[in-house]
Amino acid sequence: MDELGFSVETGAVARVVIDRVPKRNALTRAMWEALPGLLAELAADPEVKVLLVTGAGPSFSAGADIGELVSGADPADPMAELRAHNLRAQAALREFPKPTVAVIRGHCIGGGLEIAVNCDFRFAASGSTYGVTPARIGVVYPPAAIKVLLDLVGPATAKYLLFSGDLLTADEAYAKGLVDRVFAEDALDAGAAEFAATLISRSQLTIRSAKETVNALLAGKDADSLAFRRYQETIAEGELVEGIAAFQNKRTPEFPWRR
Repeated sequence: MDELGFSVETGAVARVVIDRVPKRNALTRAMWEALPGLLAELAADPEVKVLLVTGAGPSFSAGADIGELVSGADPADPMAELRAHNLRAQAALREFPKPTVAVIRGHCIGGGLEIAVNCDFRFAASGSTYGVTPARIGVVYPPAAIKVLLDLVGPATAKYLLFSGDLLTADEAYAKGLVDRVFAEDALDAGAAEFAATLISRSQLTIRSAKETVNALLAGKDADSLAFRRYQETIAEGELVEGIAAFQNKRTPEFPWRR
């Protein structure tokens, strides 16, 4: 399955690859527009348990395609259409029902960082760099995008990134909570694959409930009804019984949703 600017691999560990190598994987308006539909297909695929998001070639993504930023039809708001597609794409990735891991090499800047921070986890190569650069070109960053960054790294780091436009190394990003793991370049893919295998081995209903609850709490919504519904499902589907039995018998659980 191919989409403009993306390549996709399906399976238990699915992959979405940002693929515009000559442009350092800069994201076009058409790519932002295509991403929600692509993610919806993967979310509906019962075989998919974990989604890895990465970039082709040496960069994750150097950001939005600058040439398109002010190309909209309305001179009073030339970024309106692009902004709408961008925010819908971010929301679709944030709300993807299964675990998502950004696997990052090289540049992860601007729109690329927007993709990364809307994943559940960020695994980084040691030579990667990170930044949010609207202050360099006079773009007003939308509040929805700022909130995701704020929830992840807190106000001081969010302000530092947004005000300065400075780039962080992988180690600096890790120290500030922007990335979760840093690997040597040649160990990154193996590290991501090992973590994906761990997630696949766990109760998928428990993971889905935890993700729904975290998203609901961050959005200021009631999470109790969501969690209780998933709790009832773990009983009805046999996940809870199997997990306890496996623990008591010192064996690996065979959760029904893994089969």
